[in-house]
Amino acid sequence: MVRSVVRDLSQSEEVAQEVLVEVWQSASRFDRERGSAMAWVMTIAHRRAVDRVRSEHRLAERELRAASFAVAYDDVVEEAEASLDRERVRRCLRSLTELQREVITLAYYGGHTHRQVAELLGVATGTVSTRMRDGLIRLRDCMGVGRED
Repeated sequence: MVRSVVRDLSQSEEVAQEVLVEVWQSASRFDRERGSAMAWVMTIAHRRAVDRVRSEHRLAERELRAASFAVAYDDVVEEAEASLDRERVRRCLRSLTELQREVITLAYYGGHTHRQVAELLGVATGTVSTRMRDGLIRLRDCMGVGRED
């Protein structure tokens, strides 16, 4: 009967052993007027078998949830890394001269072209290009891009 509920041979054997131990330990509580000894043992066995199946099912659900948390964990790690990268960019931007920071901010964060930045600042396009190049070189060095850490 246990094997028909549990289906796994080794688990069925474990449940059967647990049933025998329980019958042995609680034999004094058996009441002959409530039914036969066989019915009492089979009731205990059935309850234990069902408990084992439910327990295995809950374990499988927990493992499935734990696996889905791994994805959430990866998202948290990626967000933390992105946050650290943003802070690093902010710190490196602060290390630039005001003129370099201004052209880089207008171009990259404002979405303006070199010509538009030049018009906004009232300077030559070549001046914007030079400030941009110098600022990007300093950012690259500050960020450690291209170096082995």
